[in-house]
Amino acid sequence: MAIIPTIEDVVAGQKSYTPFTLSFYDLTVYGVTCPLLWKVSRHELLKLYNRNISAEHLDIGVGSGYLLSKCTMPSANQRITLLDMNPHCLSHVSRRLSRYRISTAQGNVLEPFPLPERSHGSAALNLMLHCVPGDFAHKGVAFDHAAACVRPGGKIFGSTVLSQGVPVTKAARLALDRLNAGRDFNNRHDNLHDLRHELSARFSTFTLTVHGCTALFEATVE
Repeated sequence: MAIIPTIEDVVAGQKSYTPFTLSFYDLTVYGVTCPLLWKVSRHELLKLYNRNISAEHLDIGVGSGYLLSKCTMPSANQRITLLDMNPHCLSHVSRRLSRYRISTAQGNVLEPFPLPERSHGSAALNLMLHCVPGDFAHKGVAFDHAAACVRPGGKIFGSTVLSQGVPVTKAARLALDRLNAGRDFNNRHDNLHDLRHELSARFSTFTLTVHGCTALFEATVE
């Protein structure tokens, strides 16, 4: 049975992203939790971006914008749309990426995006699905909303931390329990099988790789 979130669940995790916490985001996420707990390196995540990002890119759940600031852009006239519920994240990343053509939109990944259809060549959902409430039967709709904004042949890609069906160390399990209790994460029921099912239901061409308890996905929009 699908786990249906409340609106309080949807907004709870957003409260942790403030100008103060965003100033430490790169260090804590890409310097500590990803390599030491989730067992995925920032280099693997950068390679994911470098393989898939297009000249007209949509980034969903933008965090601090670290990977966008470090990856190799495919165009000298790069256009990036940032979509997030949190205005602090949008402001922070807009300033960080001011050398590019930036536009922003506030939106919830569980609802259709306030963006034109087929307007981008790629879309990323990086390290954000584990924050979205519900199980994959519910949060998988985020793939539909992202794909609606990407032209045929474009890429949907990203990563998410899983709780089941992947190797989870004792330290990672303790961290996941704490993060879920505080509603910063909502991935107690997220598992590799369900993620694969949601991808296969939408994309005939996709890859799914596992690093520790982190799944990296890449799919082609038809």
